[in-house]
Amino acid sequence: QVQLVESGGGLVQAGGSLRLSCAASGRTFSRYAMGWFRQAPGKEREFVAAIWWSSGNTYYADSVKGRFTISRDNAKNTVYLQMNSLKPEDTAVYYCNAVSVHGSSWYALYDYWGQGTQVTVSS
Repeated sequence: QVQLVESGGGLVQAGGSLRLSCAASGRTFSRYAMGWFRQAPGKEREFVAAIWWSSGNTYYADSVKGRFTISRDNAKNTVYLQMNSLKPEDTAVYYCNAVSVHGSSWYALYDYWGQGTQVTVSS
C-alpha cells in the first residue's frame, strides 16, 4: 500500500518557476531511487528526472536538463522538483514513483500512481 502524494503544481507564465513535492509512505523498503514522470493529455508518460536516496546522484531527461533540479529529504521521505525557466511544452500532469534504470530504460517500481499535480505553463 504505497502512497504517493504529489503537490506544488499550478499555472505559471513561460519563464516562471514551480517547486513540486512528492511525499511517499507505506511499503518502501525496496525503494532505492525516486523519479518524476509527466504526461500530457493524449501523450505517453515520459521520464523527467531521478535521484538516488543514498548517494544523491541525479539524472535528467535532455528536455529539462539545466532547467529542473531534483532533490530529496530522506528523513521526510520526500522528493522535490525545482522547475525553472518553464516552457509551454512542460505543461503536463507530473507524477512521482520509485524508479530503476536498466540500460536506457527507466521503470516505475510501484504499480500505484498518485493523483499527480498539474503544471500549466502559458505563453
